[in-house]
Amino acid sequence: MCGIAGRFLNSTGPIGRDLVDLMEAQRHRGADSTGFAIYGPPVATGFIVRAMGFDRDRLGADLEDFLAVLRDHGSDFLADPVTDDAGTAHVSIRMVIGEPRSLADWSRQADGLCDRIEIQSVGKSLEIIKDLGGAAEVADKHGLRDLVGTHGLGHARLATESEISPTASHPFWARPFPDVAIVHNGQITDYYTWRDRLTRQGYRFMTYNDSELIAVWISDRMSQGMTQGEALKRSIREIDGVFTYLIANRVSMGFAKDRFAIKPLVAAEIDGEMAVATEEQAVRTLYANEIDVINYDGPSLSRTWDIAPGRIAA
Repeated sequence: MCGIAGRFLNSTGPIGRDLVDLMEAQRHRGADSTGFAIYGPPVATGFIVRAMGFDRDRLGADLEDFLAVLRDHGSDFLADPVTDDAGTAHVSIRMVIGEPRSLADWSRQADGLCDRIEIQSVGKSLEIIKDLGGAAEVADKHGLRDLVGTHGLGHARLATESEISPTASHPFWARPFPDVAIVHNGQITDYYTWRDRLTRQGYRFMTYNDSELIAVWISDRMSQGMTQGEALKRSIREIDGVFTYLIANRVSMGFAKDRFAIKPLVAAEIDGEMAVATEEQAVRTLYANEIDVINYDGPSLSRTWDIAPGRIAA
């Protein structure tokens, strides 16, 4: 079921509000959890880290252990961590850290604390914010409507196989590649085959959600010299399943659909801006006037939208 969406603007603007509107319009496609990947103003130095803590009562001690791992890798907090003030046991944490000597080595060691603090995203610009419930509830809890940026992704989840939890929901960060996020509607049938191959290459997966795998799969191909467009096309040939996914980084957003084209996707592009979603009625929450939409209903389709340098948040 699930619903996905993407949005980019001509310049820094209310990207959080727009994505909340897109996802609230698709709430009926799944309200087990809702998540957002926001590409906002980048930090001048270091990385923005979004994480999930699992015991609010002992968060201070857990952050001290997290900081010790950071310092082991030549990094530190550049500002005091900020947390949500909800009453849930789990807690959303935003940190700004100095650049570790090796992002991959640091994140691998930090993942050893994942039963207490799990990293949700790392990037100069990317912030992944996700939680249980529908778009409106998640937006109210985390102040999503107030977040500004240039582009982003959204996801409404109906859990079918993997667990229902804040961390098992979308979007997923392409661990350990900074600023890469994915949302996905569908199912990967050769998931365990690819997971085993990528794990043997040294990649780590925090969930058994097949969507997490696609993000790493694409990023791995790009690390070997493929363009995003080439990696998207290759995924259609090599990954088996029924899927439509959106993937983004600081400078581009793209999608791919499998060979059966069962999972829908529509887009509207006007005046240099774009909105894309599983359902046309969601896109029209942002474009109320009568406009033409592109229905990407054919098999094996893919496309990349480049975020022009003038649009990239600065």
